[in-house]
Amino acid sequence: MAIRIVPHSAELRDPVHRFNMRMREGGSRWGFYTEPVPTWIPPRVGTPVWREYHIAVDDQGYVRGGYALKPQPWVIRGEQRTVSDWQGPFSEGAISDRYAVLGIRMVRDMLRKQPLLFSWGHGGHEQPVVQMLRRMRWLLHDTPFCLLICHPRRFLRHNRLLRGSPGRALALDALAFSGAGSLGLRALHAAQRARHPRRFRAHASEVPRFGPWADILWETHRDKYLALAVRDATVMNTLLPEGDWPRGIRLRVTRGGRDLGWAVVMDTQMQNDERFGHLRVGSVVDCFADPDDAGEVAHAATHFLRVRGVDLIMSNQAHPRWARGFAENGYIVLQKRRIFAASPALREALEPLEETLQGLHLTNMDGHGPMTL
Repeated sequence: MAIRIVPHSAELRDPVHRFNMRMREGGSRWGFYTEPVPTWIPPRVGTPVWREYHIAVDDQGYVRGGYALKPQPWVIRGEQRTVSDWQGPFSEGAISDRYAVLGIRMVRDMLRKQPLLFSWGHGGHEQPVVQMLRRMRWLLHDTPFCLLICHPRRFLRHNRLLRGSPGRALALDALAFSGAGSLGLRALHAAQRARHPRRFRAHASEVPRFGPWADILWETHRDKYLALAVRDATVMNTLLPEGDWPRGIRLRVTRGGRDLGWAVVMDTQMQNDERFGHLRVGSVVDCFADPDDAGEVAHAATHFLRVRGVDLIMSNQAHPRWARGFAENGYIVLQKRRIFAASPALREALEPLEETLQGLHLTNMDGHGPMTL
């Protein structure tokens, strides 16, 4: 049966809906976007970054899979390149051996469209998609996760990811109600701060958009990184359009009246979330500054979210100096929690690899975005 990979369109809404139903009936929790135009950064003439959807359709009109691309300008060792994040591929190969090779075919189709391809996440090296990428000779680079627990008792009582069994839930409840859990977690964060005895004085102010000040920061500090997505005002205002995405809070970070950098944070009250239950989750989803000022920016963003009353703050960071900046603010830095997967062409563009990966700045905004937050 012949399968074509085509751009998503209005005519494919119903076939995609039926594909999603088959996936659920087959036991998969994955599906694809029914609407052909992305709600976040849709393709528009003249925009520097956008998302686009592609669908695998057989000759009978059945949708068998799909994937998303997000092309974006990057600067790699001083040269501007177009690098694309990808989401998926999602296919009926997850529930039927008949379509087992469709995932590989869709990845190859992505590479024809955008050779400099990456994804960030995946959940672990044992995942089938990661094993597929390893066979295709992609770069697989582990990156850390940063976590600060602001309200330990609520964290212990409502973090659904940790409460995966009745026994574990009972143990966490005992720690919460006895107070031992709160003491232990606070001591853990205090010990982390004590290992990095720096004092930070930066201040965060909420702003409605990125202005010329952000362009100055970009021009001043971009060459202090070896690989990163462009973060000038035009790109950032495209990623965070006024009014279209009200949950993303833009913070201008200053110290002594001088611009140090910026951060994008979120404050989300979760509702029956599979990971966080009903916790109020703060997240630092993007940031930029001189890497030497990473701790100052992390401090300002953390203070802003603490004042708002979040239960925990999390951030995904690839750059070692940014991970250290969060550690200097008491965050627990869990190593090897997310995988940066780079196509063979992108891997070649990043050479010399070991050096460049130490200067790679990557946040949630560079990938699929913080849509699940």
